[in-house]
Amino acid sequence: MSKLARRQFLQLSAVAAAGVIVAPVREAGASDLPQLSEDDPMAKAMKYTHDASTVDPSTRNNPAADQTCANCALIQGDDGDAWRPCQIFPGKAVAANGWCSVWAPKA
Repeated sequence: MSKLARRQFLQLSAVAAAGVIVAPVREAGASDLPQLSEDDPMAKAMKYTHDASTVDPSTRNNPAADQTCANCALIQGDDGDAWRPCQIFPGKAVAANGWCSVWAPKA
């Protein structure tokens, strides 16, 4: 990861953390949120795609074949929903079968 990419990741993480802190008491359901577009500037910066199977596992920061938004520590909402809120993309729903470069394994 280059210094610029690290710096950008830290900035975006701070924005996401601020969004979580300032979030309203009522948690928005995925059906209340617009779906994240792959053309969204933040999505492009995070290399987001709706279909994780289109991403070569060897190009990932943490190579693993089975990385999807559904098994990421940052996803929110109910298991089984096709579109769910994500801490990285406040106010947008991501595809459960999607992937981005910030993927982190669930504990």
